[in-house]
Amino acid sequence: MKIFNTLTRRKEEFVPLEEGKVRMYVCGPTVYNLIHIGNARPMIIFDTVRRYMEYKGYEVNFVSNFTDVDDKIIKKAIEEGVSADEVSSRYIAECKKDMAGMNVLPATTHPQATREIDGMIEMIGTLIEKGYAYVAADGTVYFRVKKFKEYGKLSHKNLDDLQSGFRSLQVSGEDQKEDPMDFVLWKPKKEGEPYWTSPWCNGRPGWHIECSVMAKKYLGEEIDIHAGGEDLIFPHHENEIAQSECCNGKIFARYWMHNGFLNIDNHKMSKSLGNFRTVREIGQQYDLQVLRFFMLNAHYRSPLNFSADLMEASKNALERIVEAVSRLKDRIAASSTETAGEEEKALLGEAENFTAKFEEAMDDDFNTADALAAVFELVKFANTNVTENSSKEFASALFEQIVKLCDVLGLIVEKKEEILDKEIEELIAKRQEARKAKDFTKADEIRNLLLEKGIILKDTREGVKWTRA
Repeated sequence: MKIFNTLTRRKEEFVPLEEGKVRMYVCGPTVYNLIHIGNARPMIIFDTVRRYMEYKGYEVNFVSNFTDVDDKIIKKAIEEGVSADEVSSRYIAECKKDMAGMNVLPATTHPQATREIDGMIEMIGTLIEKGYAYVAADGTVYFRVKKFKEYGKLSHKNLDDLQSGFRSLQVSGEDQKEDPMDFVLWKPKKEGEPYWTSPWCNGRPGWHIECSVMAKKYLGEEIDIHAGGEDLIFPHHENEIAQSECCNGKIFARYWMHNGFLNIDNHKMSKSLGNFRTVREIGQQYDLQVLRFFMLNAHYRSPLNFSADLMEASKNALERIVEAVSRLKDRIAASSTETAGEEEKALLGEAENFTAKFEEAMDDDFNTADALAAVFELVKFANTNVTENSSKEFASALFEQIVKLCDVLGLIVEKKEEILDKEIEELIAKRQEARKAKDFTKADEIRNLLLEKGIILKDTREGVKWTRA
């Protein structure tokens, strides 16, 4: 299995720190509003990475945090006249609903920044003791960037260029820094803001220290994979490396993975452009499985453009898999032959090639686009070779193979059994009677009536099928 490591800018063979186990940390959202589809991309991508690791037999300790103390959360709380904790708790609950809709598995641990303040104070204290951090006159604690000689190794930024850039960007109140590049570990409280007591002042942590502390607590001083969106490479992940490696004296993460940016209709998503899309809004138009399919139909490191046309194409493509699985299920139930014959056994041997192609794609830096292509080849193979005369064993094996590979991608392709209203069932039965009596005018009238009620009928070799409009 090869992973593109942002740190080295090349694909590397994945070798875990501990055989058979993976320690993985993914930066989660700041919970001040409903999550947007930009948040959804890393959630879906790295959930898929986790699923594939587990498919390959690894035990994965997967940690993804919620940032629940932040300027945006505080601003929202002040606007609503409630506590910051009330705002963050509300949106953590809403985020979990959207994650469930996208079939994103709950993390092994979902730590919250406000529950880990003691650990942050302890790490900051260690950094001060080691000379990597200092306390300004107002109680602000800064990290000495230049003291960490490897600063810039993740983002591959030149320290001299960074310094000139930071000097030009220096804002009011930062004149107490020893160097413009130094960043905040702890800052004093402001009026109306939540705060915690520390040896330096009453205040709250800087953003970067949170993930260093939570990764260390729940995964250890060294971890296998650290992941997140491309926008986090600098300064967030760069600063995490500096803090963690200076505090612990060890390499922080062996592999760094970052997903590419998501645009909307070829423009950066922003509220000012009116193209801001929440997952909840998308869920009102499409099953969120369609959004997941859309995200996986491109390589995770590639930029991705969201559009209505591409979502429609994703919906139709996913439906092809769902229909194939449904047809196989019907074939299994209807077949009168239990055991596969020699010809069918030979075909099942051929079908294993599609699983091999799937694994080859996923082993190559989690190429989900090519993995999906292998699934569609398998679907075509099943559609071609499963007939009315096929055995239960043959149809079942292909059914299980498709469902299993889709499950690795987090795609739910097996339709849930749904009970129709008695009135609808009676109308479908009457239409069948009309068709048998060759009263096609009446059959069409009933079909149109059902369509008005949101039921679409489809006549197949296995009988009449229905879906909701």
